[in-house]
Amino acid sequence: MKNQSYIITFFALSFLTVACSGDKSANDAEEKKPVVKVEKVDNRDVVQVGTYTATVEPEYINNISTSTPNRIKEILVDEGYNVAKGQTVAILDDVNITSYEIQVANAQASLATIQQDYDRAVKLLQIGGGTQQAVDQMKLQLTNAQNTLTAAERTLKNVKENTILISPISGVITARNYDPGDMTGTLPIVTVAQVNPVKIIINVPESELSKVSKGMPAHINFDTYGDEVFEGVITMVSPTVDTNSRTFGVEISLQNKDNRILPGMFGRVKLELGSANHVVVPDRAIVKQPGSANQYVYVYHDGTVSYNKVELGQRLGNAYELLSGVEPGDTVVVTGQTKLADGISVEITQ
Repeated sequence: MKNQSYIITFFALSFLTVACSGDKSANDAEEKKPVVKVEKVDNRDVVQVGTYTATVEPEYINNISTSTPNRIKEILVDEGYNVAKGQTVAILDDVNITSYEIQVANAQASLATIQQDYDRAVKLLQIGGGTQQAVDQMKLQLTNAQNTLTAAERTLKNVKENTILISPISGVITARNYDPGDMTGTLPIVTVAQVNPVKIIINVPESELSKVSKGMPAHINFDTYGDEVFEGVITMVSPTVDTNSRTFGVEISLQNKDNRILPGMFGRVKLELGSANHVVVPDRAIVKQPGSANQYVYVYHDGTVSYNKVELGQRLGNAYELLSGVEPGDTVVVTGQTKLADGISVEITQ
């Protein structure tokens, strides 16, 4: 009887030990649920901003050269010089000017003589001492003399224009291809670019054609000037689409009074393309998948979380616009994501 009592007591103690151990494991399982903080999200109107790489080009480019080969006497500018409209930039050999000036003088003298003969012929006709035929012949000679003088003057003007070269626009010298003493060739002597204003060239996807129009404001950043924003205006939208890239060209005019923006600079243009109603989530909710560019958000529902792949739109301060992956009214996890997995149960903290 005594031994039986010991056996019963032993089994009773063992049962209690197992029962207590089971309760402890259950409690531990409950305590190991990840604790997270959640927020409910909704959609709102978000201004849609298109961002494009930009190329800076001059408003106008003028290649200054001569129409006839000649030797260069002086070049008065160099690359980077600012020039004004009408300013002399180069002087060429004027050895031929004198001969053309003589031709003009001879043509003027001949015209004066023929004019006198014509006037005399007209007076004789009036007093009955001449004939209409003589007047007509003198008039023909007078016309020819006038044409000869006009041609000589035009030639002299052309020679002078090709001897003293002036800039037809205000701008900056972007190229100088010769030195004094060189003979002119196929290249322009200097190139002048008007850089106030400058043209900003961007390529916009075909899908955004209806959202871009002439007169729209444009916000431009240049790597050279960090976060400084320059304001421009769209002046031209190409009427045709590039069949290869499926984009269309857009020109933006940017005032550049201090010449800080130079042709060839790299820039980025932002255009406001209306608004769209999208879900916005705190940036803390975004989880980046290691080893990929994919972004995720944990969505909480009935005690568990789901791992939802999302497509990010714009960053809005401390939040992100979502283009897909989360619905309006969903509850998303904003802290405690490191211990989560798809379908896991969680506890919520305030």
